[in-house]
Amino acid sequence: MDRAVDRHGHWLTRGGLALAAALPAAFLAIFFVWPVGSIIARGVLVDGTVDLGGFAETLGSSRTLRVIGQTLAQSVVGTTLAVLLGLPGAYLLYRCRFPGRGAVRALVTVPFVLPTVVVGVAFRSLLVDGGPLAFLGADGTFGAVVAALVFFNYAVVVRTVGAMWAHLDPRAEQAARALGASPARAFLEITLPALAPAIASAASLVFLFCATAFGTVLVLGGPAYGTVETEIWVQTTQFLDLRTAAVLSTVQLLVVTASLVVSGWSRRRRETALQIQTDTDTAHRVRRADLPAVLVTTLAVLGLLAPLASLLAGSLRTPTGVGLDNFANLATTGSGASAGDGLGSGLEVSVWQAALNSLRIAVDATWIAMLVGVLICLLVSRRPRRPAARRLLGAFDAAFMLPLGVSAVTVGFGFLITLDRPPL
Repeated sequence: MDRAVDRHGHWLTRGGLALAAALPAAFLAIFFVWPVGSIIARGVLVDGTVDLGGFAETLGSSRTLRVIGQTLAQSVVGTTLAVLLGLPGAYLLYRCRFPGRGAVRALVTVPFVLPTVVVGVAFRSLLVDGGPLAFLGADGTFGAVVAALVFFNYAVVVRTVGAMWAHLDPRAEQAARALGASPARAFLEITLPALAPAIASAASLVFLFCATAFGTVLVLGGPAYGTVETEIWVQTTQFLDLRTAAVLSTVQLLVVTASLVVSGWSRRRRETALQIQTDTDTAHRVRRADLPAVLVTTLAVLGLLAPLASLLAGSLRTPTGVGLDNFANLATTGSGASAGDGLGSGLEVSVWQAALNSLRIAVDATWIAMLVGVLICLLVSRRPRRPAARRLLGAFDAAFMLPLGVSAVTVGFGFLITLDRPPL
């Protein structure tokens, strides 16, 4: 009887896992593979037959090579700077204890949740003629784009690495220090290898966000500066060249896949049986030895505040001086003389309707993402004994990371083409 019950429970478990895999897989197939595949097919199919000549033509173009080079350069430099600046911040905000630590943690997260276009506008307000940093002459340059990407992704490194650092057992580093190791050597040989999985995860995410940045690059880079993401948009919307856009989307997908593979390989090589203290607060008061981290983090936080402060100052500037007129105009709609004279907002809908639309979209996206995400977590958190099953779970996990690295323009146009008829 017990054996029959165990067998019955085993089949229930297998059936539940199969259902948990089927629902996310169907969601991915309908809302990602189908739209993106349709766009790529329009680029590589000519009269119903596969024609890969467009790849050689597009990839041999000097414009395409320049765009790919700029994309890789901004991604590598942006990721490197975000990690170098984020590690001291992760240490100070998660390993040290000081008044206002929670407020600073919340503050560094604000840029990440801002719309990318807002980040671009905030930086432009600093760099354009008449801005506080106009003397740098950085408007429309590579440096401006990279600075905005670091601004946007700083919180990813701080929170991802800091969450692990906060619960890392400090006794190994303390033992190394007691045996005569310098603070730098103890960090490089003990702490840094232990944090390597978190650093690799954070770096891979930042690289993805940098490589697929759109609004920030479009606002700050201008027409003279292009990346794969913006070039897909240009080729699709301005030149109506779906073939070139499909080639670029394929290149972008390959780059993203390669970054995920390298990140996973690095993480697996570095992962060890870490001693994590989940119930013990390992944070300590700020010490003299922590001053370099304090200095770097303070400069980073000031760098985060500068664009936000400039944006706020611009919102208070009116034709007659300084005031709240711009905020009052948010309750109005219409474009015309009143808007041009600074007496109206020029909005097509009221700010309340826009906020309601945003809330409705956010709620729907949240519950769908939670449902799909929980099912995926139930699967990838399992540890099967068979190597083939482990590889299958790894591939399943990686498949759901791919949408992060595919052009939003490609997905959007794919939706218009494939999901424009009932029932979808």
